[in-house]
Amino acid sequence: MQLRIQINDTTRNIDVPQFILDEGEDFFAKIDSDLDRGYQMSRLWVDQPTQEQRCQIVADKILTALSNGNQKSGTLMAAYILKRMPHIQAVHMNIEGDMTGHELL
Repeated sequence: MQLRIQINDTTRNIDVPQFILDEGEDFFAKIDSDLDRGYQMSRLWVDQPTQEQRCQIVADKILTALSNGNQKSGTLMAAYILKRMPHIQAVHMNIEGDMTGHELL
């Protein structure tokens, strides 16, 4: 599967192998467990992130991974989004520093 990432005028597809989606549940559950404790979403503390907020948080981690050239981390985070919200095909990244502005499409 693919998740399309748009950053400004640049679009990039992250290819997620099916085996990661099939076998990654332990990793995805760990992310969920960490987020169950709440998360600082830019200026706002969120006690119980919704599924959409969780995917915005993970999208922000994709942005960081891509900025650092960490393809493996970007792929794992893309897999989380595809697994938890299978209808999402693309993420338009907000690069103004506010992760709540990441659009899940």
